[in-house]
Amino acid sequence: MRRYTLTAITLHWLMAILIIATFLLGLTMVDIPGLTPTKLKYFSWHKWLGVTIFGLACLRLLWRLTHTPPAYAPGISFWQKKMANTAHGLLYLLIFAVPLSGYFYTLAAGVPVVYLGILPLPVFIAPDPELKVLLKQVHYAFNVTLLIVFCLHVLGALKHQFIDRDRTLQRMLP
Repeated sequence: MRRYTLTAITLHWLMAILIIATFLLGLTMVDIPGLTPTKLKYFSWHKWLGVTIFGLACLRLLWRLTHTPPAYAPGISFWQKKMANTAHGLLYLLIFAVPLSGYFYTLAAGVPVVYLGILPLPVFIAPDPELKVLLKQVHYAFNVTLLIVFCLHVLGALKHQFIDRDRTLQRMLP
């Protein structure tokens, strides 16, 4: 069975780790009451991770568009292929939508994003309290959707590994 390229595998696992870390950091920071130095530090880290994920998503999409993924294992049904393709499509969409919605939410809140505390990112929109409320909800909804699709993706991989035993997971393991 053909495997993914080392670049695809590295981007996959690096992004998975960063997305989990960013999600957990987001949950942690919003639970801190008030506006403390720790909360502000976590917000900065969360934004930096989001920008990093967005950059890696661009690289990953470019790689994916120029490198054909391995074929599905023999015997995988049409509906399973359709579900996998839909999940992958949603994951790709969400790895762009989540950081972008967070970025625009931050801008609508009137807070500039300065990557790693060094590189100020462009400001595309002016502060807007009404848009801030909407973008906060959009960012939250995208995150919940990403969590659901991510969990389904993991469950699908585990099903192939432990129930079907068709070596699908090995294609993406380092």
